Amino acid sequence: MAQPDDLKAAAEEAEDLPDPRDIVAEDEEIPLEDLFDAEFMAEHTDFETFDEMVAASPSAASSAAELELVPDGEWDEFVAETTGFDDEEELVFAARDHWVAKQLGLDA
Repeated sequence: MAQPDDLKAAAEEAEDLPDPRDIVAEDEEIPLEDLFDAEFMAEHTDFETFDEMVAASPSAASSAAELELVPDGEWDEFVAETTGFDDEEELVFAARDHWVAKQLGLDA
């Protein structure tokens, strides 16, 4: 996964980057399964899919669509125990960077 500084350096060196509007519209939401794709999940978590991760969490949630059922404190603790990240914020930003790098062809 590319880190933010790596993304910036790779973008500066790239000769032909797509227009960001061609990748995602300003108000478009990126589906969780796209952010937390199989490659990201295999590399950074104990799970194959984000649905599987949410279902394994200490909550009544059985899929990513029910993520709001997982209490914040419990989710952060679960993320720290089952991923390479300290909390949800680190997990989400890493997934975002992975997705951006993939969309721009900057995978490192």
